[in-house]
Amino acid sequence: MDNFIIELVGMLAGACTTCAFLPQVIKVWKTRSCADISLLMYVVLVTGLAAWVAYGFFRESPSIIIANIVTFVLAGAVLIMKLLWGQNKDSA
Repeated sequence: MDNFIIELVGMLAGACTTCAFLPQVIKVWKTRSCADISLLMYVVLVTGLAAWVAYGFFRESPSIIIANIVTFVLAGAVLIMKLLWGQNKDSA
């Protein structure tokens, strides 16, 4: 299959999965509430996203690199907000 088509599908998939994090980031930012967010889940997620970025560089795949960097930033923002605002009720 043509590499362009493969990367296009990867970009579409990355855009969908990345955009899925936007409502969570916005909600946490607006409410300053992280009580129902799992700290452990976001630690594992951000670690996995960092690994995906590295994998994308090894594979020289822009779709993997771009999507996972953006998702890493969004999930990382939620993780930071959880650490700042969410310790009072829920730790995992």
